[in-house]
Amino acid sequence: MFRTAILLLFVGLSAAFTAEAQEKTAARIQKRTYDFKEAGKEMEYALFVHSKYDKDKKSPLLVALHGLGSNPQQIMRYRGLTDLAEKYGYVVVAPMGYNSKGWYGNKGQKSAKDTPENLGELSEKDVMNVLAIARKEFNIDDNRIYLMGHSMGGGGTWHLGLKYPDIWAGLAPIAPAIFRKPDELVKIKHVAVIVVQGDQDKLVPVAGARRWVEQMKKLEMKYEYIEVAGGDHVRVAFDKMPDIFAFFEKHKKEAKPK
Repeated sequence: MFRTAILLLFVGLSAAFTAEAQEKTAARIQKRTYDFKEAGKEMEYALFVHSKYDKDKKSPLLVALHGLGSNPQQIMRYRGLTDLAEKYGYVVVAPMGYNSKGWYGNKGQKSAKDTPENLGELSEKDVMNVLAIARKEFNIDDNRIYLMGHSMGGGGTWHLGLKYPDIWAGLAPIAPAIFRKPDELVKIKHVAVIVVQGDQDKLVPVAGARRWVEQMKKLEMKYEYIEVAGGDHVRVAFDKMPDIFAFFEKHKKEAKPK
């Protein structure tokens, strides 16, 4: 009984210290805006800079893409994200993607159903603008720029990873909602990828992730696939955040094969 009580007390204190640490890093998340000229408006994005940032030393950069109906502040507050960015010394930016349902260009550049009609184009451009802002303001290691996204953002991670293959050192699509075929992976054979997916995901079925992973296997890419048994659409993103950072720590940008 006594040993059990002590163990429970230790677990409780550890949880409290962890929560306090998370609050400290989350308190440093900045809400910023920039002049999005192509859209004719001020556009929001979120920024986190690790506390040991030194302008004379290069830092890795993580671009984080939120899901449908979400926003930059919400994904930046995913459990563990800022703690791990602090631990490993990352600068993190989270773009809006024009609005909460822009799809980052994953669904195409233009559609009569969208408002504005070129929502996809603007959503993609917003991500690239925020990336450029971060690279200009901070001393970023060009060989360590990573892209991560959840759900709609996971689909955006695949799309932007495929479209701009010379930028990324690694990709992390989480429960990715993607509307294209995995045959295109040949464009990013040189890019390391970690995919996280719950096998009980009701919004983005596991079969899609499995197809993409099978193609990565055929192409002999550097990849890791974490399929969470019983995992749903949301919690897998929080629970596997440490695995994502650990994967990124192992990989730098490689030259695209000629």
